[in-house]
Amino acid sequence: MLSTSVGSIFLILNIKREKYMRLDKYLADMGVGSRSDIKKAIRKCKVTVDGEVIREAGFEVPEGAFITYFEEEIRYEKYQYYMLNKPAGVISASEDKRQTTVVDLIRDLEFGGQARKDLFPVGRLDKDTEGLLIITNDGQLAHRLLAPKHHIDKVYYAVVSGEVSEEDREIFKKGIRFDEHLTAMPAGLEILSTGKTVKELADKLQLSVDPERFERVRLSGADFKGAEEAANVNAETLCSEIKVTIQEGKFHQIKKMIRALPGGKDVLYLKRMSMGSIELDESLAPGEYRSLTEEEIQTLKDSCSGEI
Repeated sequence: MLSTSVGSIFLILNIKREKYMRLDKYLADMGVGSRSDIKKAIRKCKVTVDGEVIREAGFEVPEGAFITYFEEEIRYEKYQYYMLNKPAGVISASEDKRQTTVVDLIRDLEFGGQARKDLFPVGRLDKDTEGLLIITNDGQLAHRLLAPKHHIDKVYYAVVSGEVSEEDREIFKKGIRFDEHLTAMPAGLEILSTGKTVKELADKLQLSVDPERFERVRLSGADFKGAEEAANVNAETLCSEIKVTIQEGKFHQIKKMIRALPGGKDVLYLKRMSMGSIELDESLAPGEYRSLTEEEIQTLKDSCSGEI
């Protein structure tokens, strides 16, 4: 009887405690600064809770409290969701000591111009692949979006050397074997154009570099057959524009699938356009981002509801 009462009291205390959070953790979660910077600000009386100056970093913030940091309101959001137009040259990771990551690009002015420390990309895009990437700290949603059983379509625009044919489309439709051990699930391939030159497409895509950029993108997909070989590409090389729809996300998958087609084709440019029903906001320039709308967040959740 006694143990049951103690257990009940412990549960009640835990439930109560969940409604409180240390002040320094609250501010750190919102990305206003490092823990040491936050503690200095608290000591300098630059933080208030419900209008009262707080001088203790361990002060327990009640749920729904009004917090200011250097006179700026800081609202707590348990989860955050961003749409990023990933630029080429940035890696899909949360942190890296040598290279710029997609999370480094998130500097929300609502949170002191800093990024939360718990953000991460949902899935990954190759370093030289551009386009839609969801950034969040909602681990459960990310796990569900990436679970193969939910069959979330991911649509990519690609420039490919050579002429893509109806035969290639049928091969994708059946599922193409792209290395010794892996066969892709059936995928969609839509031919947008053929017969344009690298120079024409470089101009269309408004690339700030010469067509040699295509060569670097081609070689950036290392670790698969042929990547170590120089692609036979120049300004007059004929290319195709295609749209590829897959439900998987294996390492360099689209580059490998295109490479496995007849005729020695290569991906020269790759951009993700959509994930499920969420489409890249074309008003976002490469490197720009925005918060997802409530409707977009709910759409993502609905697309992967149910058990994993």
